[in-house]
Order: sequence, then C-alpha cells, then structure tokens
Amino acid sequence: MSDDLVLLDIDARGVASVTLNRPQIHNAFNDDVVLRLTRIWDQIAGDAKVRVVVLKGNGKSFSAGGDLDWMRKSGQATPEQNRASTMNMARMLKKLNDLPQATLALVHGNCMAGGTGLASCADMVLSTKAAQFALTEVRLGLTPATISPYVVAAIGPRQARRYFLTAERFNADDACRIGLVHEVVADEAVLAARGEEYVANLLLGAPGAIRDSKLLVSRVAHARVDEALMEFTAQNIADRRASPEGQEGLAAFFDKRKPNWVE
Repeated sequence: MSDDLVLLDIDARGVASVTLNRPQIHNAFNDDVVLRLTRIWDQIAGDAKVRVVVLKGNGKSFSAGGDLDWMRKSGQATPEQNRASTMNMARMLKKLNDLPQATLALVHGNCMAGGTGLASCADMVLSTKAAQFALTEVRLGLTPATISPYVVAAIGPRQARRYFLTAERFNADDACRIGLVHEVVADEAVLAARGEEYVANLLLGAPGAIRDSKLLVSRVAHARVDEALMEFTAQNIADRRASPEGQEGLAAFFDKRKPNWVE
C-alpha cells in the first residue's frame, strides 16, 4: 500500500490536512485507499496535538466514489472477501465520524456515492458552487449501505429515500438545502480561503470541549428528553465547569486574555 494514495500533513497549529490523491481517476476508492484512510484516522485520533482535520481531494474532484475496476473485481471475489472489504469501508467511515477533533470537508468537482458518504461523516462541509453530488449505487445494482448511517443523519430519511432511489445528480445549492453541505462558495480559491476561516474559528475552541460537544450531539440527537438524558446533559456541563479547560476558559474571560489553547 502506498502512502501517496492519501496524503497527510500536520502543521504547527495542529491542523491535519488529509488529501485524497488519485486525481487521474477523480480520487476513487479502492481497498488500499480505505486502509490508508483507516490508518490515518487511527493516527489522528491518538494524537493530542491534532485539533482540526481538513479533508479534501487533489485534481478535478473531491471523490467520484468507488473505483470501478475495484468494484468489477469484487464480482470474482469470494463472499468472505467481499464482506471483509465492505467491513473495512464501514470501519473507516465510523472512525472518521467518531474522531474527537473537529472535521471539515472541502468539496469541489464530483462528490459521488462513497465520496458523498465521506463528506457526510465530516462535522462541517463547504462546497464550491460547481460541485456535483449523487448517490449512484442503485444504477449499478448496488445499495449505498455502508455510507447510509451518515448520509441519512446528514440529510434525513425523507431526502435519502429520494436520492438513494433516483440516483440523480444534484448541485451544491440543493446539497446545502437538504443539509449535506453547510455553505456554498464561488470557486476553489474561495473554498480554500473560507476553509481557513473555519479552521481559525475552530482553533479558538478548547480541544476537550470540542470533543465533548461532538459526543453531546451524538447522544442527544433524536433522543427523548427524559430523566436519563437530563442527567447526562447536567453531568456533561458540570464536568466541563470543573475541568482544567473550563476553569482556564472562565478565568481567561474574566481576565480579558486569551485562554492557553489559543496562540
């Protein structure tokens, strides 16, 4: 497996740039790309110095989804081999979804099938206006199975029914309207600049508070507000108030200075 398939760069601020690097085939996935991404997510999750993760693609596209040659070869694989491959994809997506750091996807060009799934796992998605999205699996006799938990969480079951079944292309404005994309910008130059603005804002937040806020969203989403949920939320903020970060943040606010996690 070549590390060149996906590039990783971590700068002095703790910003990890993860770049899909198969531009000749629009950054399509295969087993090697999935395993490389899995290794990267494991590395980042265990690195306390990493505070923000930016995911992007080299060349003309973010990602066109599954490598067609890879999928064609799956027809000759054994059931066990196919299941191992698809479980690797499922685990990779979950690792990205569950990263403790804030994650930002910068989308341009094609963002199809597995590419849409990858974007759906990110906390925030920015897109150029010219980007194109689709969940094309049914037209190949497949289903968007491994990406479905994250796509449905992003766009909701009603929109998922439409786009899973029609496999139609939709533009960035529609992606924003249905919740897949947070913001649409004019072009790739603005995408990079606006991405830096998001990163700058994220670096103002305390790393532990960002981690716990992500956990908070996953716990309360669609949950019934009962005694157990109230206990959980009360304990969450109580723990944060007493934490070193909470104490530092409050002290910095009253002292009119930057907290120690801001350079």
